[in-house]
Amino acid sequence: MAVNPYASTLLPSSFSSKPHTHTPRLLAIKATKPSRKATISCAALQSSPLLHFPNSINTEQSALHQPHQWNFLQRLAATALDMFENALVSRETQSPLPKTSDPRVQIAGNFAPVPEQGVKHNLPVSGSIPDCINGVYVRNGANPLFEPVAGHHLFDGDGMVHAVSIDGKSVSYSCKLTETHRLVQERELGRPVFPKAIGELHGHSGVARLALFYTRSLLGLVDQSKGMGVANAGLIYFNHRLLAMSEDDMPYQIKITPSSDIETVGRYDFSEQLMSTMIAHPKLDPVTGEMFALSYDVVQKPYLKYFKFSKDGEKSPDVEIPLEVPTMMHDFAITENFVVVPDQQVVFKLEEMIKGGSPVIYDKNKMSRFGILSKNAETSDDMIWVDSPETFCFHLWNAWEEPESNEVVVIGSCMTPPDSIFNECDENLNSVLSEIRINLKTRKSTKRPILKGSEHVNLEAGMVNRDKLGRKTQFAYLAIAEPWPKVSGFAKVDLVTGEVKKFFYGDERFGGEPFFLPSGLNSEREDDGYVLAFVHDEKTWKSELQIINAMTMEMEASVKLPSRVPIIEEKLLCFSQSVSSVPILLLLL
Repeated sequence: MAVNPYASTLLPSSFSSKPHTHTPRLLAIKATKPSRKATISCAALQSSPLLHFPNSINTEQSALHQPHQWNFLQRLAATALDMFENALVSRETQSPLPKTSDPRVQIAGNFAPVPEQGVKHNLPVSGSIPDCINGVYVRNGANPLFEPVAGHHLFDGDGMVHAVSIDGKSVSYSCKLTETHRLVQERELGRPVFPKAIGELHGHSGVARLALFYTRSLLGLVDQSKGMGVANAGLIYFNHRLLAMSEDDMPYQIKITPSSDIETVGRYDFSEQLMSTMIAHPKLDPVTGEMFALSYDVVQKPYLKYFKFSKDGEKSPDVEIPLEVPTMMHDFAITENFVVVPDQQVVFKLEEMIKGGSPVIYDKNKMSRFGILSKNAETSDDMIWVDSPETFCFHLWNAWEEPESNEVVVIGSCMTPPDSIFNECDENLNSVLSEIRINLKTRKSTKRPILKGSEHVNLEAGMVNRDKLGRKTQFAYLAIAEPWPKVSGFAKVDLVTGEVKKFFYGDERFGGEPFFLPSGLNSEREDDGYVLAFVHDEKTWKSELQIINAMTMEMEASVKLPSRVPIIEEKLLCFSQSVSSVPILLLLL
């Protein structure tokens, strides 16, 4: 289930598809939210009252293309199933959709999909691009190929990668859909046939859609054997490969060509080592070069598994982590020696669909807790579980160890209502940047807001300097989501003092999650670097890439883009590699 669908990467002009011989340096970014409490009403999404799909995306949708290999019985069955689906859609459209699954709300205005773009060179630049920013800035996000026929959530779209190539003062741009197994089949069929996990699978109609899909699968009309994921929720550069991910599938390998174009290499299973899905936000240790990941299952036990990869891509055996119910785990954290696993109150209960509800629910009777497990664990026998009442962190920005007090410190944004992204409600969204201290000796936890009450702003979607991931950090860069879910700017937060410095994108300009890029390896200051963000002007309907000095919080340069980049709160990661290849900046969602 993709919840943070956008990602970006910067690669130098010398980037190629050949394996790189040096481990990239991981950098990080964070964003802050505005001071005014944001209402949960999704009407704020509607910058434009109309749902608009580009002609270049929608031209194949007019009729179902039946592959030549279908036999007569398959064609007959396909026709019957199409009739059933049409009747189902007709029934669904008789009742208004909730805002959390109404495509006229979820993908309107700045959030509407865009067509693929070939490489556009020599983009206009205002100001001066810092010398350390040299490469390809890549972002991943949800961008549906076809106009929805029923319910659709912002996170249901197909993965699209956007690449801004910076070579000295010359800048290029392109964007392409990731050729997932799912997208290839739907493009051939000429319409969406795979179920949308968030927007469609609700109540009895959701059960009917699942039955419809699996019937098509049994009859050979669609093939689910090679995955159903959309690869729209994250990007990571690991072991010489750029990977696009969503937690419902394995990653897909992406290649940026020497001409700055984007190509899909294919589904990547780490040389047949990975046999399950992988979370969309794995973590890279900046010291060891190892990658750590989780995999969760919503149907059968084990509901959760942990594993890691050496810096050379060798996978460890799975460690099964026992859970009573399948829990939504969009993110987790690492320290120098541990992985920090949140087991919170948003869970999957598929039986709720039979009762007419959503399979993603907030279980108020469940106790939220954090699990602390050694990075090198071979079993979960020694895992420490510590309760943290009324805690739901959609994202964890960092964590570190403080041995003098036997504590693990976790930095995250605690969100209420916990299921507001998935289910419509009347409460105001409240996201509090929090410090959670987990005592490994007493097995107790404490939680405090980092900002003073008078200075509270909703902070969500961002990162820390990834050179310091898993170690104590001073600053976080977080998106200002105002009006929710739009992002009007970002904030730089001092995690020690609670001081907040804000940068706003401009009047009627809204952007995505900020991306922090350190200036170099030898800087004495943690905040010595730049923040990059895609920004869209709703007055002129133009988009740009803004580059802001993280120390002065002043804009250094902006790049005019030939295409709008659909804006969502996203998680950004930054990688830099500069020896005999391109530096890579990775921006995640």
